[in-house]
Amino acid sequence: MGGSGQAGSGAARLLREWHPDLPLAIAGRDLGRARRVAGELGDATAVTLDLERPGLGLPAENAYSAVVAAVRDSHLHGLRYAQERGLPYLSISSGLADIAPEVVAGAQRATAAPVLLASHYLVGLVVLAAMDLAREFGRLDAVRIAAVLDDQDAGGPAALDDLERLSAITSAGLVRRGGAFTWVTGAEAEVSVPSADGVALPGQRVATLDVPSLALATGANDVHFDLAVGATASRRRGGPPSAEVLIDLAGTAPSGAPLRTRHHLVHPDGQRPLTALGIALGVERLLGLTGEPAGPGLHTPEALLDPAVAVERMTAIGATITAA
Repeated sequence: MGGSGQAGSGAARLLREWHPDLPLAIAGRDLGRARRVAGELGDATAVTLDLERPGLGLPAENAYSAVVAAVRDSHLHGLRYAQERGLPYLSISSGLADIAPEVVAGAQRATAAPVLLASHYLVGLVVLAAMDLAREFGRLDAVRIAAVLDDQDAGGPAALDDLERLSAITSAGLVRRGGAFTWVTGAEAEVSVPSADGVALPGQRVATLDVPSLALATGANDVHFDLAVGATASRRRGGPPSAEVLIDLAGTAPSGAPLRTRHHLVHPDGQRPLTALGIALGVERLLGLTGEPAGPGLHTPEALLDPAVAVERMTAIGATITAA
């Protein structure tokens, strides 16, 4: 779903590269555009979708092995389509603020199929990178994430709609402070976000699934995620927009000595290749193309994916993780 968009088509290209014999169905509202993407991929078909109709308007005889919502499944017809057929389902567009319908639908039919809730920043890759960096700690006390999204790299129309919708739902940020999850608003949610070149941009402490995922996966009692939208360091140097995320970890080493690390996760081509990679990794794991297929129930990226493998794949597509 949304397979002819930036994120969906990018994920499809990665899956084709990794698994040349995997049949793909590129689904979208514009059949011509879907056909162009399918033609470039090879061993792919194009189908039209109606997201507002039960069954998505697809012919009853069509059969698939998974449903990937690379566009917002606002009526949850994509999720129902998957559950009724026992198919794995992945979504990336709900966000923390409006994820409740997906959670309830997944819980109501928990034994029907695996549901991967991946509406994290970069589809969970920041969480996985932080978890990989956390391996050198004996105890992790704080995880502080600061991301810069270039305003010339916010994605296609669907991604822009998601960003506007989630911004309108709440201006509050979700944090874990002293072990308790709490909301911050107003001046407390207004923050300064450092770019990779040290320039500080005005930003917001945001409500994202990364916060509970990082807190519960690492045990850190203090977690927040800050986001600024503006020019990234690469664009200030006259280059194209990049993706920038600062991962700041604090705690103790295995020896018990205090330890703090700060790393920049950067992709020179922006957020699009990383978003596509997050989707492709999730699909690969759901289908059991690497390892065992995911079991029924609700899942998040860090529950299914190996952080070290995710970092290896990030590096393979041009991302870097360097000490700040």
